[in-house]
Amino acid sequence: MKKLLIPLSLLLLLGACSGTGNWGWYVIDPSTKAGWTNIKFLISGMWATILISVIAAAISIVVGLLVALPGQSSKRGWRIVNRVYVEFIRAIPLLPMLFWVFYGLPIVFKSMGLNIPIDPFWGAIITLAISDSAFTAEIYRSGIQSIARGQREAAQTIGLNYAQTMRYVILPQAVRRILPPLANQFIYIVKMSAFASVIGMQELTRRANELVVTEYRPLELYTFLIVEYLILVLIISAGVRWLERRMGSDERN
Repeated sequence: MKKLLIPLSLLLLLGACSGTGNWGWYVIDPSTKAGWTNIKFLISGMWATILISVIAAAISIVVGLLVALPGQSSKRGWRIVNRVYVEFIRAIPLLPMLFWVFYGLPIVFKSMGLNIPIDPFWGAIITLAISDSAFTAEIYRSGIQSIARGQREAAQTIGLNYAQTMRYVILPQAVRRILPPLANQFIYIVKMSAFASVIGMQELTRRANELVVTEYRPLELYTFLIVEYLILVLIISAGVRWLERRMGSDERN
């Protein structure tokens, strides 16, 4: 809660400057009807940002694991599949990928005889999930490889196959270790969800852009947008630290 006081204090400080110089903080002044209406309009995009980020992160975690496991195989062909996917996806910038998914996938589907439109909501989710899955796969890889080889040998000794070894021995330990970097990736997804505004998704950044067009106060409105993202990241960070304590991810003790 103490960290949440930082962005809130910043807003109060900015509000105090609303009557000085050429600042126009009145556009987000909660003491006025117009200012409060603008604030509610800006905050209303929070739900879309959170929903997009959570769904994309969940898909990315699953796809990342499915991509990471072949990379641990003793067969060279599976390892090649892993490296090709990871290197290819990591090389594509997020914005061009977003445009290709939103505008290109419907055309690809239509050429296959399928009428599957891609709306901004799912276009953003698909893009974020695919883009992040390559990074998540590498996080899984580092976590799995950090587990001592003796753990696998012991599992094989008691008759566990590869899938059972991963499920019951390796992954439970690896997940505890990779929780902090996975949290960083979720924060990355939250911030990158701002790109969804360019295809018309009504999330935080899109709402700020629309108000800038009508109010002509970009500095004040984008400052409020930054504070919104800051609050989201602080909440996520606090939640991850709580989860780390519950799962015993901190191995310093």
